[in-house]
Amino acid sequence: MGGSSPPRPGEVTLAHRGVLFLDELGEFSRESLEALRQPLEEGRVAITRARGAVELPCRFMLVAASNPCPCGRGEESGECECRPASARRYRAKLSGALADRIDLSVAVERPTAQEMAAGAPVGSAGVRERVVAARERQERRLGLGRCNADMTLAELRDATSLTREARRTLAQGHAQLRLSGRGHDRVLRVSRTIADLEGSDAITDEHVARAIGLRRRGSE
Repeated sequence: MGGSSPPRPGEVTLAHRGVLFLDELGEFSRESLEALRQPLEEGRVAITRARGAVELPCRFMLVAASNPCPCGRGEESGECECRPASARRYRAKLSGALADRIDLSVAVERPTAQEMAAGAPVGSAGVRERVVAARERQERRLGLGRCNADMTLAELRDATSLTREARRTLAQGHAQLRLSGRGHDRVLRVSRTIADLEGSDAITDEHVARAIGLRRRGSE
């Protein structure tokens, strides 16, 4: 978060307008992770010391990776060596409040020996073209240097032209996953981004369904 005297920027501010990657998320203290809530929500961090207070910018993209348990195998694999209580404590490092601020959650399975021996994966050049095009659409909508992550709530409402089926899908997902107000708005934001990646002005039920599928479920 930053600190010292006089106050100096921490990693969240050094990652401003960039990416903050936290590897082995479950190894961080819960206090450190909980401190990310305000920066993620407000894009700023306040540091208060005896000689005064300073507010620093920290609008970053958080990318985190974590094993499912301390041994790394996961309870569902049948090979886990962790005590159940230990695995629960490990997962509990990520509180519901912090998880609610994470838009995309993807489970990555252990690759097989055949997959590891395969050739190089497909290059990212094609993906980059789609991302650049989507960012250009967002800049035309929001202004130079801005993207969907920067949208205010009012802008989000104006930019989300949902079809009738998309509204129905969103309502069903909201009820099934018991989304919070923040979670509901973040699904809208991700849906808008998925539509932008596909060059679509309208948000369809498929866009919403994919955004809902990427939310972290409480039972997982």
